[in-house]
Amino acid sequence: MATDTTPADRPARRRRVLWAGLSMPAIAWLAVFFVVPFYAVLAVAGGQIDELQGKLLPEWNPFEWSRASFEAVIQDFTGPGSFLAPLVERTVAYVILASLLALVIGYPAAYYVSRFAKRRKGLLLALLLAPFWVSYMMRMLAWIGLLQTDGYVNRVLIRLHLISTPVAWLGGKASTVILGLTYGYVPYLILVLYAGLDRIDGSLIEAGRDLGLNRVRTFMRITLPLSRQTIITALLITMLPMAGDYFTNQMLSGATNTSMLGNAIQGQLQSTALQTQGAALSLMMLGVLAIPMIYYVVVTNRASQEAA
Repeated sequence: MATDTTPADRPARRRRVLWAGLSMPAIAWLAVFFVVPFYAVLAVAGGQIDELQGKLLPEWNPFEWSRASFEAVIQDFTGPGSFLAPLVERTVAYVILASLLALVIGYPAAYYVSRFAKRRKGLLLALLLAPFWVSYMMRMLAWIGLLQTDGYVNRVLIRLHLISTPVAWLGGKASTVILGLTYGYVPYLILVLYAGLDRIDGSLIEAGRDLGLNRVRTFMRITLPLSRQTIITALLITMLPMAGDYFTNQMLSGATNTSMLGNAIQGQLQSTALQTQGAALSLMMLGVLAIPMIYYVVVTNRASQEAA
């Protein structure tokens, strides 16, 4: 019986089968810990609330899903009593400002470690990874201690004669929330930037210097353009989880004038009567955040094919 595969194709086929088999545990993991919870959120969003018993009734049959929760969320966006639109605007503003500030802080750090650290590179990388050894909650609690009325930040500012009276940093200030988001997510950005900058071929930079470019012009014409894709990747990895953050604002402010979209979702999920709307809002937010990620994947694949 003739087969379509030749002896030369058999090693490649065996490798494909091998890698497919090795990927099965990861696929099973995603199926259990992503697909199943995601379907549960869909069931909650498509379900109903038993007002008499005050109980959530998820709908597991997709043919019986209700659109009432999604319509209610749209009403909260566009209706006369809408309250979600200002939260979206505030969330977008906070995320953009915090991400840009993190980029300003993180890019020089990643650039220094990748280009000038040399023997100290391992030590500096360990220091960059050190924030991940401490939980996010503990890091925010440390900020609370620093930003209290009698905290070290106010003490230093008063001694430097920059302020005359202590500032209530934890009293609902947008700047505190933005700085908290920057502090919480800048390690992710630095690691991604370092990985991209470390892969830049050093001979290209040396060629620019040999052609008469100084350090600034070499950076602007060679390093920065080559790291553009890395910057986009780092910003995406930072901005997407930051957009759904609710804990930072809750810890450092707690005021309604600094509430973000994640705080609205948390509040709805904690109220039995609004859990279906909270699930619907989280799904709609997920759909919006998936757009830039899908666009990035498509553009990256297209660029890789053109380069090949």
